[in-house]
Amino acid sequence: MDIYYVDGEFVPADRAVIPVNDLAVLRGLGAFELLRTYNGHPFALEQHLKRLAHSVHTMGLPLPWTTAELTRIILETLRRNEASAHSESNIRIIVTGGTSPDFMTHQGQPRLLVLVSEMPRQPEAWYSEGVKITTMKSRRILPGAKSINYLSATLAMQKARAKGAVESVYVDRHGGVYECTTSNIFMFTDDRLVTPGRKILSGITRGFILELAQSLFEVEVRDLTLAELLRADEVFITGTNKGVVPVVQVDDQQIGNGRPGRRTLELRQAMSARAADHASQTTYTA
Repeated sequence: MDIYYVDGEFVPADRAVIPVNDLAVLRGLGAFELLRTYNGHPFALEQHLKRLAHSVHTMGLPLPWTTAELTRIILETLRRNEASAHSESNIRIIVTGGTSPDFMTHQGQPRLLVLVSEMPRQPEAWYSEGVKITTMKSRRILPGAKSINYLSATLAMQKARAKGAVESVYVDRHGGVYECTTSNIFMFTDDRLVTPGRKILSGITRGFILELAQSLFEVEVRDLTLAELLRADEVFITGTNKGVVPVVQVDDQQIGNGRPGRRTLELRQAMSARAADHASQTTYTA
């Protein structure tokens, strides 16, 4: 059974509990990060912890743990799950709002949770054949912060799955495209790679893709419209567990020739090589 770190203790997953008057339960107040391992090593841990701190501070919560303390706790939780023999692991780091006597305002005593579990494998067809995504008129509550409040995302994904889609992209009433529920979105027009840059959560995988793409293509980080997206030669989404996923349909509109694009596959290969290189060269110490 998986072992979790919960508010100072390491416990089996079926005994992991927090009080019901925690603001995470009552109001959905809390921040989190999701990262994965490559060859058992946490990928981009520093970047994830930096973004966690930003999210927590954006929500007005304190973060009483230093980066070194968080790293130690995460590595120890991962070590205690070695017996689970995960092929690869997901690591969820959650900072809750903490107990609230008035059920509304935090008292400056957040809780820390670290959940290690088997990383799900996505269907190979996503990468060889591409996927469909839908559009949803919605936005992230706090752009730039990774909140545990996923109400809009949950509703969007319910509608997406009902239509045979694997993701849903947020679009505003003016046709502006932002991000997906748990992914960032990119498009190719000729050899230009375009992705939104404002009012989004800047994904860690997105950052690596932008870095890798600089030497391969012309890159534009700018506002993007749905009309442009539908006319794109190639579209893809990125995320921690997804990696780089080709998109061949948005709502009822086919993208390009309806097959994963050459440039998308080139970036997917580059990202896989970058992750493998990171896993072989990065060593974290508690």
